[in-house]
Amino acid sequence: MNDPPADDIVIDAHNLTKTFRDLKAVDGLTMQVRRGQIYGFLGPNGSGKTTTIRMLCGLLTPDSGEGRTLGYDIFTENELIKRRVGYMTQKFSLYTDLTVRENLDFTAALYEVADPKAKVRDTLDWLGLTERRNQLAGQLSGGWKQRLALGAALLPEPDLLLLDEPTAGVDPKARREFWDRIFDLARRGITVLVSTHYMDEAERCHEITYLSYGHVLARGTVEEVIRESGLATWIVSGRSVADLAGELGKKPGVEMVAPFGNTLHVSGTDDTALTRALQPLRDRPGIEVQRGTPSLEDVFIHLMADNGAENGAGAPRPGGES
Repeated sequence: MNDPPADDIVIDAHNLTKTFRDLKAVDGLTMQVRRGQIYGFLGPNGSGKTTTIRMLCGLLTPDSGEGRTLGYDIFTENELIKRRVGYMTQKFSLYTDLTVRENLDFTAALYEVADPKAKVRDTLDWLGLTERRNQLAGQLSGGWKQRLALGAALLPEPDLLLLDEPTAGVDPKARREFWDRIFDLARRGITVLVSTHYMDEAERCHEITYLSYGHVLARGTVEEVIRESGLATWIVSGRSVADLAGELGKKPGVEMVAPFGNTLHVSGTDDTALTRALQPLRDRPGIEVQRGTPSLEDVFIHLMADNGAENGAGAPRPGGES
């Protein structure tokens, strides 16, 4: 992958480390994000995604490493970073006892937005919130709260938008509409860094980084991450394939068996051994075995299985950090 021009890099971080007491939340993270890119952070709960986002936007100072966001040093110029970054937190953080419009009016005043009335009006219109402008924020559904939070994050016209699990608990239609707006923002040149648990959302990102308990396990485009995993996947379909999962999981070369409806995704990094393990199934009536392409979910389950135990899978993280 060719390196982007220096003036096209919005986030440039090298060997960032952050420790809480005796727990390393982020350990040697290095990443670059280009202007106008939608960049995805993935990983299990407690993997360091939120900690990384907070370091990059100036809310949390790393213990070591170096990094620049929007050209500013994240150690010494964090106040300058905050002025040009929109941050949508994982938990709805606006005032539930204020109306939609009052929340946006307050945010506009807080950031001293030019021509605030017009800006709030345009934001309400763009997000489809005009008819709900007098509704209390606390009475909104999850999808409408999400739109309001996005609007508040965008009022100061940031160059970089940081979204921490923005669609958690939101229905599929609202998620689709939210992502349509994110792509609209990227087309305008706004850079978006988003953390998510959803594989379909990860596949929408231009590039992704997969974190596991403070460590970067994979990075690149979705295609690059899948290819570089070295994972081979076969699809087993037919009657009662679920009954085969336990049997296949014990065979040499089979590292993972994942049910997908009426099929099984059977994966491993030794394709020869995997093919040999599946060969007897070809003679069973009603069972079909065919080569498949590893999905992003296949790859991430594989990464978690390989790295969970040694990196402390399941260990509690400080303050519920993700």
